[in-house]
Order: sequence, then structure tokens, then C-alpha cells
Amino acid sequence: MDERRRAGTATGSLATGWLCTLAGAMLFVGLAGAAEPAAVLDVWPGKAPGQREELKERLLSDAKEKTPFARLTDVSHPTLSVYRPAHSKDTGTAMVICPGGAYQILAIEHEGTEVAAWLNSIGVTGIVLKYRVPARKDQPRYLAPLQDAQRAVSLVRAKAAQWQLDPKRIGILGFSAGGHLAAATATNFDRRQYPPLDEVDQVSCRPDFAVLVYPAYLVVGEQLAPEIRVSAETPPVFFAHAADDRISPENSIRMFLALKQAGVPAELHVFASGGHGFGLRPSEHTSAAWPRLCEAWMRSRGLLPKP
Repeated sequence: MDERRRAGTATGSLATGWLCTLAGAMLFVGLAGAAEPAAVLDVWPGKAPGQREELKERLLSDAKEKTPFARLTDVSHPTLSVYRPAHSKDTGTAMVICPGGAYQILAIEHEGTEVAAWLNSIGVTGIVLKYRVPARKDQPRYLAPLQDAQRAVSLVRAKAAQWQLDPKRIGILGFSAGGHLAAATATNFDRRQYPPLDEVDQVSCRPDFAVLVYPAYLVVGEQLAPEIRVSAETPPVFFAHAADDRISPENSIRMFLALKQAGVPAELHVFASGGHGFGLRPSEHTSAAWPRLCEAWMRSRGLLPKP
């Protein structure tokens, strides 16, 4: 049977709190000293589509936050920062990382570079997408970021031979608004959102798999948002969400059910606690288990070697 026709599986994860905290702390220690990127590439050969003015990027930080994190805004020049695992660990799998931030800012560290470091630790090339924010007033808030993400997937696949990646194991991972962006990229690969520019745009922009962590904006009313176009060709998806998230887990649940109806393999974890924006940072909440569960899912799908 075609893999895409298999039904998905849903699990409610109830990991022991102290064990999650310990595992998260150990994981975070390993991520704190993230290496410099091996390369930083422009997403576009010139100005991005429809870009009318160059904004001056600003890095914001709010020391009042309980867990402060850097916020990048006023991005008009999208880039890809490529973080490679150690040669001895490299599996040939890669993921484009879409930080969250309500399509206004990018949580570029705790949902970007720290995630790349975790992926490197399991042998995956982590590629942080700095996409355009804030949202443009004259178009859907996701349009410019979706253009950037589609081009990014094509660009990574076009570089697969040069970077010694498997062109059939290129995924996308997103958090919050970045989760919406990853979902839109995974469900709109047949509708490129800009006119093709060069040979890169002749390469498929379909991710081979997607990981959505507390994704936002997937639901309008009681239906999936119209830009989330689930079909039998949608790639397999892993979801992680907390039941007490102010961004309702219904976002993940409804897309999961749509994938199951379409026969697309999917795995859903709705944790008892964790709130919103937990990323990879250690906590006492059950949501801290998601990286371990995601790694196991990737191994089960042949995206990583069996232990």
C-alpha cells in the first residue's frame, strides 16, 4: 500500500514531569553553544517578489520576560543560515526551520538557531529561514513568507548534491506562525506563489515531511484555513501542541484529522501542559518530551537511521 494511504496515529503524551525536565535540561546544555553557520545564502537572486522598500533589520530583546529571547523584525532580505552536523553524524537529512513570531517578528534564537543545534545533534542539517516580517498590509500576512519558504525548499533541494544531502529527505519545521508557514508550504507545493525566476524554481518546493510545533492560524471558525490545502499528496506531518496553549490545540487536531481522512501518515501529540512558545528550553511540563518523540518518529519513517 502507498505510504500516503496509511492512516495516521494520535497519541496523548503524559510523560513524567521530572524526567521531562531532566531530559530538557540535558538537551538545552547541548544546544547553548550553537556553532556558527557553515554558510549563509540569499533566498532570492535580487529583491524578493513585490519588495518595494528595504527595511533596516532590528534585533529586539525584552529583559522583562521570564525567559528572554531575541526578536528579529523589519526583515526585507530573506536568508538561509546552514548549520551542519559533525561529519561522523551526518545522515543526509535536512530541515528548513521557520521561527515563530505572529508574522511580526522572528524568534530567531529559541525557535531558530537552538533548533538547528538540536537537529545537528541527531545528524540533521538545520537551515534557519529568515523570512520577511512584519506582514505586509496590502496582502495576506503569510504570502511573502510563503514565497520565501517555497523558494527556500527549492534552493536547498537544488544544493543537495553540493551539500551531500538526500534530495528526498528535505523537511520543514515551524513554530507558531512559523508552524502555519510550514503547513502552508507543505500544502501549496503545486501552487508556487511567485513567477519562476531561474533554474532553482524548476526544482520541486514540496517538503518531504513536516514538523509543526504549536502551529497557529490553521483554523478559521470550525474549518481549516483555506490556504491549508490538505490532499493525498501532502507530506507526512508530526504535531506537538500543549492542551493549555492559548493558541488552541484544535489547530493541530483539525489538520491531523484532515490528513488522516486524506490517507496521509501523521502523528499528533497533545501534551497536558506547556503553554505556548516552549521551544526546546527545559521545563517541568510534559511538552518537554516533544524532541525525543519527534526523533523517534523520524527514525520510524526512515528519515534517520535506526539506533
